[in-house]
Amino acid sequence: MGARPNTQREIDMDILRFLVDGLLIGFVYGIAAMGLTLIWGVMNVINLAHGPIIALGMFGVYLLFTNLGMHPYLTLIVVAVIGLLLGMVIYVIAIHRVINAPHLSTLLATFAVNMIIIGLGTAAFSTTPRNVDFSLGSIQLGPITILGTRVVAALVAVLVTGGLYLFLYRTRTGKYIRAVANNRTAAELMGIPSARVLALSFGIGTMLAAIAGGLVATFFPFTILAGGTYELKSFVIGVLGGLGNPLGALIGGLVLGMLEGIVPYFMQTTWVPVIEFVLFVVILLVRPSGLLGGKT
Repeated sequence: MGARPNTQREIDMDILRFLVDGLLIGFVYGIAAMGLTLIWGVMNVINLAHGPIIALGMFGVYLLFTNLGMHPYLTLIVVAVIGLLLGMVIYVIAIHRVINAPHLSTLLATFAVNMIIIGLGTAAFSTTPRNVDFSLGSIQLGPITILGTRVVAALVAVLVTGGLYLFLYRTRTGKYIRAVANNRTAAELMGIPSARVLALSFGIGTMLAAIAGGLVATFFPFTILAGGTYELKSFVIGVLGGLGNPLGALIGGLVLGMLEGIVPYFMQTTWVPVIEFVLFVVILLVRPSGLLGGKT
């Protein structure tokens, strides 16, 4: 925390700048949490591999940008496709056989995937921080300066959210996913191939996590362990917006982003995670279904 401004106008502008900055990051938090909450909403699986997958998205953008010279935002397309395929493979290998077992079985299965990715990632990349050396300059809105990469990341997050909504509510496959989420047995009786739908759903959730990681890589340094922080934030956001509710995840991300933006203005940044998890516990106690309710 630096020196405080003297006039009320300066104070107001500083607070507004912090809020806008947090809000833009909140969009990215939202799509990260969207992947986690989609998987929970469709198959009641808590994906503990969510954090490492976010980190893989970061490294995907970094490697394609550094080694192949691809534009960071074009690399997101490649990262999204790889994330989708990786998620489907993870589902088939680690989740499918235990999907009907007690919840602890799927929890342990995704935790095993978590440890495998972290182990392989640490061996391949070490824990040395990396960054994507890329800038879009800044945008001046009156007295507020906004980094261009954060504006584009927020726009990409909005487009991804809109695309997911259209997919889930305007396509046959999306309706299959919602049917399986509501009642898997009834969906199977209607001829819906639930195994394929579940694999696709897990793949989409993984894809969203990878995209979020790729966006984060354009403005923050990262390591293979960095995804763990965003996984924890995703849990807070998921509970805040309502587990199983993708739109709620986006709104929860915006709320958390604004909270992270404004708290450092009044106190040390070390208090941010404390406040986040206090909020997590309060929501669980007061409104367990979240601000917008659970599955939609």
